[in-house]
Formats: sequence, structure tokens, C-alpha cells
Amino acid sequence: MSEILPPCPECASEYTYEMGALLVCPECGHEWSPAVPEQADAESIAIRDAVGNVLTDGDTVTVIKDLKVKGSATAIKVGTKVRNIRLVNGVGDHDIDCKVDGFGAMQLKSSVVRKV
Repeated sequence: MSEILPPCPECASEYTYEMGALLVCPECGHEWSPAVPEQADAESIAIRDAVGNVLTDGDTVTVIKDLKVKGSATAIKVGTKVRNIRLVNGVGDHDIDCKVDGFGAMQLKSSVVRKV
């Protein structure tokens, strides 16, 4: 075999093999595409707000529905402006890191905000 296949990105096993267009690890069962790195896919996806506008770091957004805050008696009201957002790969599908006046630092979902 003249072609050297890369090790498995999950378990680092050297016994990978090709199956069609994918590479497969027989030890852990992980399958991946050798042509497209997984990290490049995550970075190339644009984060969009509830109406489809592309968000960038430093944007100002408005909350489009009341949001219950765990551990607080009050909710973030519709129309609350959040300034200077930062896009992150957060917990679950929370992709905005910000500070909300009266609540402090938190993460929001892009599906509940609209770009101003």
C-alpha cells in the first residue's frame, strides 16, 4: 500500500481504511471525509438572526420575545437592546455571548434576536 491514510481524529487509531468517499476507524467506528476538515466547516457557517440577517462581532441586537432567565424572578422583555455582541460556539445552540443590562453576562440564541 503506497497511500498512507491519516489516523482517526477521535481515537488516534492508525488502522483507518477507505469506504467509498469516507475514511473509517475500525476501533471506534468514527467516519469522516478526508477532503473536508471538520473544523473548516464550523468556521465557515454564518450566524444569522431570526429574520435572516448575518450577525458579526460588535453588532447591536434587539430581543424579539420575552426570555425567562433561570434563577431570576424577572424576564428579559421584548425590545431589550443588547450592544456589542460576540459570536461564540456556546452550550447547545447558544451562539451569542453578551451582557444584558440588569441581568449581566449570558449567552443567547441567535433565533431570539433581530439585528438593529
